[in-house]
Amino acid sequence: MLTAADDPLLGPERVVLSIHYGENKYGEVVLGFYPSVAPVTVAHILQLVRLGGYNTNEIFRVDKGFVAQVQGVDGGRRAPMSKGLRAVAKQTVRDEFSSTLQHKRGVLSMGKFEEPHTGTSSFSMLLGDAPSLDGKYTIFGRVVAGDHVLSQLEQLETRREGIFVKPKERVEVVSAVLMHASDGGGLELHECEDQKTEL
Repeated sequence: MLTAADDPLLGPERVVLSIHYGENKYGEVVLGFYPSVAPVTVAHILQLVRLGGYNTNEIFRVDKGFVAQVQGVDGGRRAPMSKGLRAVAKQTVRDEFSSTLQHKRGVLSMGKFEEPHTGTSSFSMLLGDAPSLDGKYTIFGRVVAGDHVLSQLEQLETRREGIFVKPKERVEVVSAVLMHASDGGGLELHECEDQKTEL
C-alpha cells in the first residue's frame, strides 16, 4: 500500500473497488487521490462514492495497454438511483490539468466529452502510457493496489463497438467503499456523517 511518503500528492482517502467478472471474482482495486492537483474532481468522485454511485456499476471498456473505463453512474448501474444521487451524477466538473503529471499505467483520468469541462462520473484507470491524453483529461489520482487485477482484466475477451473496445461479458463494480489510510499503512473505514451507501 502506498503512503504519503511514497507519493506526497496522495491524500488520505482511498476507495476500494470490488470487481467481479461473471462468476469469477477478480478481487479489489484500491484508488488513491490527488486533492492538491484536482480538488474539484476528487471531491466530486468521493461524493459519488459516499452516495453509493459506483455500486453495481460496470467497467464497460477494457482496451489492453490503454484504459479500463468505469461507466458513468447514470448509465452503468444495475440498481436504481436515488434523487440525491441523480442530482450529483448530473453535475459537471471543470478540467484540472497538471503540467507535471502524465498519463501512465495506474493513473486515474476523468472521462469527458470533447468539449471542455464536461466530466461527470465516468473515469479511466490507465493500462499503459498514453501521452496523447496529457493536457486533455484531468489526472486526479492513481491505483495504489490491485494492478494484478487490471492485468487480469486485460486478458478478457473483447469486442470492438465503434471507437470502444469492450469486454464480451459484463465486468461489474459490485461495490466502491470509501476508506481512510492510517499512519501505519493500513486502511480504516471512512467515517462521515453524510456517507450513505445505496445499492
